[in-house]
Amino acid sequence: MKMKKRATALLLALAMVLALTACGDTGGGGDGSAVYRTLYSTEVETMNYLYTTSSGNLEIPANVVDTLVEYDCYGVVQPSLAESWEHNEDYTQWTFHIREGVKWVDKDGNEVADVTAQDWVDAAHYILDAANDSSSEYNFEVAQVTNAAAYYAYTAYLLELETATDGTDENGNPVKLNADGEVIEEVPEVSVEDIGVKATDTYTLVYTLDAPCSYFLSMLCWAAFMPVNGEFLAQCGDSFGTSAETLLYCGPFILSTFEPQVQRVMTKNPTYWDIDNVHIDTIQMTYNAEASTLATQMYLDGSIDNATISADLLSSLLETHSDQIHYSRPDVSYSYWYLFNFDPNFDEEYEPDNWRIAVNNESFRLSIVHGLDRVNALQAKDFADPESLLSNTITPLGAASASQDYAYYGGLEKYTNGDTFDPDLALEYKETAMEELAAEGCTFPVIVYYPYNPNETNADSMAQLVEQQLENLLGTDYIDVVIQQGNESFLSTVRRAGNYGFTLCNWGADYSDASAYVVDPFAEDSSYSFIYESDDPETQSFYQEYLDLVETGLATTDDIEARYEAFAQAECVLLDHGFAIPIHTNTREYSFSKLNPLEGSYASFGFSTLRYKYQHILEKSMGMEEFEQAYQTWLDEREAALAEAAQ
Repeated sequence: MKMKKRATALLLALAMVLALTACGDTGGGGDGSAVYRTLYSTEVETMNYLYTTSSGNLEIPANVVDTLVEYDCYGVVQPSLAESWEHNEDYTQWTFHIREGVKWVDKDGNEVADVTAQDWVDAAHYILDAANDSSSEYNFEVAQVTNAAAYYAYTAYLLELETATDGTDENGNPVKLNADGEVIEEVPEVSVEDIGVKATDTYTLVYTLDAPCSYFLSMLCWAAFMPVNGEFLAQCGDSFGTSAETLLYCGPFILSTFEPQVQRVMTKNPTYWDIDNVHIDTIQMTYNAEASTLATQMYLDGSIDNATISADLLSSLLETHSDQIHYSRPDVSYSYWYLFNFDPNFDEEYEPDNWRIAVNNESFRLSIVHGLDRVNALQAKDFADPESLLSNTITPLGAASASQDYAYYGGLEKYTNGDTFDPDLALEYKETAMEELAAEGCTFPVIVYYPYNPNETNADSMAQLVEQQLENLLGTDYIDVVIQQGNESFLSTVRRAGNYGFTLCNWGADYSDASAYVVDPFAEDSSYSFIYESDDPETQSFYQEYLDLVETGLATTDDIEARYEAFAQAECVLLDHGFAIPIHTNTREYSFSKLNPLEGSYASFGFSTLRYKYQHILEKSMGMEEFEQAYQTWLDEREAALAEAAQ
C-alpha cells in the first residue's frame, strides 16, 4: 500500500500541518483572536432554512444552527444535538435523545429558550404546510415519514380551495373549480398531529416511517431536519430568516452582523455546547460584485485569507506562488453527465423532429458515447491534470458503499475501471447509425443542439472543446454540434423545459444510498432526459428494463448487497445503451487559503462541507506538495476511520 511506502513523508506532512495549525489560533485579529476574512459576490435570497434548499442560501444557517448529527473530517457520523439514537429492527422508527442544556440565543448572545425535541416537530409542521411552499417537503417524501406527503397534499388542497369558484361537473353535480376551470379533486383530511414526527417527552424525538430506511441518519444534515423554536417562528412570521435579528442560534457561530451587499460577520457562539471544537473567533465576509476578479490580488495584498484562482491566472501563479497554492479536497456531492433529450422542445431551426429520430437510435447514441474524449473536454476545468477529474459512473465513486464501493456492483466495474472513449468503435457505430437512420428518413448532418449553462464555470470552453473534438472525429457529414449559451435561468428554461438535444447536467444527493443518483433523475416524472416520453419501441424496452431493476432495488430493504446489485444493474442499462455519459463530479478549485481544506466536516451529501467548525486558521496557505502529502495522510486515516465505524 502507498501508506507503507510513504510513511515517512506522510508523518512529516502531518507534522507540518499540525505546526501550521498551532500557529493559526493567534492569527488574523489584532487582539490575538482568530479572524478569517473572505469575499462573496452573490447575496442570499433568504436565510429561512425551513424554506430554501439552495446551498448559497444555507451557508449561514449551516453554521449557526446545529442538526441532530454531524460528520467529522473523515465523513464519520457523530452525535450533535442528539446525544444518542436507536432504531427498531426494520428501520421504520428512529428515536433521538436530545442533548440537554443547549440554548437558543439571539444575535447578541442572550439566551432565549432551551433546545428541545419539539423544535424538530415545529420545523416539520412548517415545512409540510403547503402554504409555506418549502422546497424541503421532498425530503420528507423520500424518507417516507408517515403522513408527511398526505398532510402536504391536504394543505395544498385547502390552499387551492381559497381561490376556487363554484361549478358543476359533467353530470351536473356541484364542484369546486381552480383558476384553469378544472375540477378540484377532494383530498382526505389529515391532521398535523398525524405526521410521524413526535416529541414523546421534552428531550425525546421520534420519526416514524412508512418503509424501512437504513440510511435515514445520512439525511439529517440538511435543511429539512434542522430545528426551529416554534414560538419564535410564529412571532417572526414571514420575516423569519430575513435578518440577523429574525434568526435564533444554537450552532457554533452567531450571525452578529448582516448588511446585505455590504458584509456578513459570524462570531463564535459563547454558549455553544462543543465550543472546544470551534477554533475561529470571527468570520468576516465582505461583499464585492467583482470578487472573482479581485480576490487573488487582495489575498496577495494581505487583505483577505482566501481566494479561488481562475484558470487564466493559475499557470503564472503556480510559477511564482506554488508554495501557497493547493486544490480543494475532492468533492463528490454532485455528479455531472452528458444527457440526450428524448422529448426535444427547441426551435425548428435546430430540427427537433430529425433529432427525435436520431436520438432513439442506439447506434447514434453510442457513436457519441465512444466518440467523446472526456479528458480533452475536462481541460476546460483543469488544464494541469484533467484526467484526475474523470468520473465514469452516474453514481460517483465514493458516494455509497456496502462491502465494497457501489461503483463495483452489478457490472459497473467495467466502467469504473475503464474508459468509454474509443475512436474506432465510435466510427463503427457511426457507419451503422447512418445506414439505419437513412432508412428511417433521418437527414444528415444531424444537428446536435447543445445549450450550455452560463452559471457553470468555463462551460463555454468545455462546450467548444466537445464541439470541435466530436466533429473532427465523427465528421461534419454526420453531425453538426451547435452550441449556444443558455440564459441565467438555465434549469427552468432549458433543462426542465426540454429545450436541448444534448447538454451537460448534474445531480446532487441528499443522502447516502445508491438510489439517490440512479432513481430520481431518470424517473417517469423527472425533468432529466425525458426517456419516458419516447414512443420508440426499442427505447421503451430498454427503459422498462431499467424501471424493473429500480423497482427491485427499492423493494429490497433488508439486504444492502442485493439492493446495490439491483441499482447498479439499472445504472448499467443506462450506460450500456447510451442514455447518459458520465464525465466528472464537483470540479476541484485551486486556491490560496489559510484554512486547512482537510479539517472541515466531510460528506458527499447535505451541507456539511459548508461548515467552519473544526477548522483552524493557518499562518500561511498550504502549497501543492504539502497538500498532496497531507491529503494522502487524510485518505489513509479516513479509510481506518470508516472501517472502525463500520464495526
